[in-house]
Order: sequence, then structure tokens, then C-alpha cells
Amino acid sequence: MKNDLNWNFDNSYSRLPDSFKENIDPVKVKSPELVILNRDLAKNIDLDFSNIDNNELSHLFSGNILPKNSNSIAQAYAGHQFGHFTMLGDGRAVLIGEHLSKDKKRYDIQFKGSGKTIFSRNGDGRAALGPMLREYVISESMYKLNIPTTRSLAVVKTGEKVIRDSTLTGAILTRVASSHVRVGTFQYIAARKNIDELKTLLDYVVKRHYPSIEDSKNKSIELLKIVLEKQVDLVVNWMRVGFIHGVMNTDNMSISGETIDYGPCAFMDVYDPKTVFSSIDRTGRYAYCNQPVITKWNLARFAECLIPLIDNDQNNAIKSATEIVNSFEKKYEKKWLNMMRSKLGLLGEEKNDQSLILDLLTWMHEMKADYTNTFCYLMGEKFEKKKYYENEKFLSWKERWKNRLYFNSNSPEKYLQLMRSVNPLVIPRNHKVEEALDAANKDDFQPLKKLLEILSQPYFQNKNIIEYQLPSTHKEKYQTYCGT
Repeated sequence: MKNDLNWNFDNSYSRLPDSFKENIDPVKVKSPELVILNRDLAKNIDLDFSNIDNNELSHLFSGNILPKNSNSIAQAYAGHQFGHFTMLGDGRAVLIGEHLSKDKKRYDIQFKGSGKTIFSRNGDGRAALGPMLREYVISESMYKLNIPTTRSLAVVKTGEKVIRDSTLTGAILTRVASSHVRVGTFQYIAARKNIDELKTLLDYVVKRHYPSIEDSKNKSIELLKIVLEKQVDLVVNWMRVGFIHGVMNTDNMSISGETIDYGPCAFMDVYDPKTVFSSIDRTGRYAYCNQPVITKWNLARFAECLIPLIDNDQNNAIKSATEIVNSFEKKYEKKWLNMMRSKLGLLGEEKNDQSLILDLLTWMHEMKADYTNTFCYLMGEKFEKKKYYENEKFLSWKERWKNRLYFNSNSPEKYLQLMRSVNPLVIPRNHKVEEALDAANKDDFQPLKKLLEILSQPYFQNKNIIEYQLPSTHKEKYQTYCGT
């Protein structure tokens, strides 16, 4: 290649024991075509596309050409999928290497949809254009919403078809992450009952992500504490914006605390704690209201993996791990409450804050009010003219809220600034995402580009974006699919 993008690979994961991965190159594709390229992300991680044409980029981001010093692998991991334990691994993804930016930050560069691996389990290892663009849109939106997330660098069409319920356009996504180590990675190694390998993984994760605890007396305990805090922060952020992951299996919980895997995910319109969008979640296991519960459940599975490393006495180890996992509720409740205070512009802490918040959510549920737009309304945004904002119950609540606002602050600027920092004016509305994807499948990428432009400034808008703010008028229940 004329310019190798300034890749600076140092592939630490590939140096781990063979049981952690399979060495494999992406399967070459017929005629790759670049669909979208994230130049802002490239700049952030010190990659330079300026002297490379789209044809070369297409071959690079399809895996037809591998960068210098890359070392492509498929990672092994396990997972509790809807509560059932399964040995898994990258069945349609290949990690081509770890890129170091100029400030020595480490980024996994992974191709998703890159062909079969030993972990494919009779799958074709490929991905369709729609789901890959969906991950691009949602992951970049999450980043702009200030939520820890993997990101998307590029999407290419492969020039090949994939068969799902119908014949679809094949595509490959390039995903960027601080790593792809998951709770499921620990589960995979723990299931092999090789203590040395488990310790190797622990040491690796600590050195890569949490070097501050390298000298701790008990790294396992400290790692469990840190990961728990990271996951509390993450799920509180999801709840803040009405995001529903849709498939919170343990293989989709990143040790780094980033949101990973945007399959059947979506954003809630009408406030309903039991909202489920995923077609495969028939029991509501991963409903909006269950996300904190499942986070704790997943953390318990992580803790189980660490038991042999925590203490030679298993009973002591279980006791220590259980105490940490059981701290989840209080930590979550405190951070959730503070988050909701911020959404309502409440400074300080008052004893009636929780009832004020819960009363609003109850009203929203009863009225089928839009979650995002209700907070926009409270910030003075009047684009959604709904009669329920004039009903007696809401007006009574609003009076209580205003009294609480002025209790600690007589400055509207103060609380409005707080509200505007956490309440997005725009989210990836499900119907707008679908419109963009439908158009893209017909080779019209303008709606996609427009959507990405709107979502790039979720907290500040200086243009008319009402069509992106209003929920869908369709009465049919919205469903998402995993794409495999």
C-alpha cells in the first residue's frame, strides 16, 4: 500500500497461550466496496487515510490486504446466553491486531463478518450490510452520548451475498475497542480448569486495563471491584438515555466497561420499564428494567471464575467475592438516583428526591409518554405538543419539581446547564435508523449520512431537527434481530 495508515501494531493478545485463540486470516472477499469511513475516529487514534484511495481502503477493510505487522486471530470465549452456558468464540470476527496511538493507548482493530473460524459452529462467518451499518450508527451515537463503547471505523460491502431469512448484501465492519476481553473470556479459561492459564489472563487484563492494581495483595479482588464499578457506571448510563442492549449475555460484557455488540439493541420511545425489542428475548430477560439485575448476575458469573485465584480456601474466596457482588445494589441505586437528579436539574440531595423521580416515571408509564422528550419538555423544548403535559397530575408534579429546583438554586441557568449535559435532544430513533438502513440497502446512503450528522451533536442543536426527535407514528411493535 502507498501509505500504511501509520499502523503501529503491538499484538499482546496473540502472544498468550494457543488455548486463548486461533491464528487465522480473514477470508478474502470477491469485490469489496467502501461504504463508510470514520475519519474522526481515525484521526483520534492517529491513523492517516489521506493518501489512500477508496479502492485500497476497500481491500484493507475487507481483509483482502492485511496491514504490516498485523497478526490476525479469532478469540476464544464462552458465555451464558439467556442463562445457558456455552463454549463460544469469534465465529465471524477476526482481531487483526492492536494499534498503539502516539500517546501509547492500545486499540483492538477487529473485522466483524470476516468469514469462518473454528468457533463458527456451522455458521457462515459472514455479516449483512444492514446489521453492520446499525452497529456503526448506534456505537457512534453512544460515543457522542458520552457512554463508554466500542466504536466503528469502517464498513465495506463484500460483493457477495449472505443468506438469512432472505438473500442480503454481505458486509464487514471494522470495530475499534480498548480490548475484546469479556466476562466470557474468563469463563472459557475457567472452564478449562487450568489455574496457570487463568492467572495468565488475570495478569494480562490487569496490566492492560488496570495497571494501578498490579502491586495489590489480591489482584483478583481488586479487579472484581473495579469491573463492578465500571459496569454500574455503564448500565446507569444506558438507563439515562433509554438504551436497551437486548442481548446481555456474559460474552457481551466487556472487562473494560465498554458497551459491546450492537445486535438487537434499540432506544426506548414510550416509557415502559418492561420494554423489549429483541425478537429472541421471549421472556423479557433483557428488558429495560432488568438491565441492572442482569448486570449483577453477569458479575456473579465473573466472580465465580476468579474464586481459585482469590484465596486457597474456597469458602473464604466465595465469602469475599459474594460481599463484593452484593455491593452492586447500593452502588447502583446511589448512582442511578444521582443520575436522575441530574436529568431533573436537582442540585444537592433531599430526602424526597426519590419519590419525586418515581412519581414522574409512574406518570410517564401511565400516560405512555416519550422518555427522551419528556425531559426535553422540562428543559423548555416545546416541539412535542402533547395534551398529557397539561393534565392535572403532571401539573401538580411539575409544581413540586419547581419548588425542589429553587430550594437549592435560584438560578435557572444552573439547573438547565446540568439538565442539558445529560438529557439528549436527539437519540437514534428506531424508525429513523430503519429508514436509513432501508435506503442503504438500495445503495442510497444520504439518509444514513444525514442521520449520523444529526446524532453527532445529541446535546446541542442549532437547526430544525424535529423529524429526528419525534417518535414513530406506526402502531406496529418494533422488533430487532441479532443478524446471525
